[in-house]
Amino acid sequence: QEQLVESGGGLVQPGGSLRLSCATSGFDLDYYGIGWFRQAPGKEREGVSCISPVDGSTYYADSVKGRFTITRDNANNMVYLQMNSLKPEDTAIYYCAAGSAVAGILDAGEYGYWGQGTRVTVSS
Repeated sequence: QEQLVESGGGLVQPGGSLRLSCATSGFDLDYYGIGWFRQAPGKEREGVSCISPVDGSTYYADSVKGRFTITRDNANNMVYLQMNSLKPEDTAIYYCAAGSAVAGILDAGEYGYWGQGTRVTVSS
């Protein structure tokens, strides 16, 4: 059974760091792209970063480029999002999502499986 479970969210001060984890089950990460999305209060869901199947190419939204890093551990079926230099505007619920053969696309419509989300609050 396919499942995605996020963890690692919390409250952090501006300039701080968090690492989000996405535990995947039922997915072969050589065939499924994994994306991180976020939704802030009153805003549309937006793509943050994704990692492609097979070659592991990574992509980032301009708003997080240079601050966030996505990685995966195929052996343990885990995907991570390291978030550094956090800003108040990064406050949102963060979701990981899986899409069959999705590579380099941060369009939520391409991802068929979603986790329940983890909340990140950046505030002093």
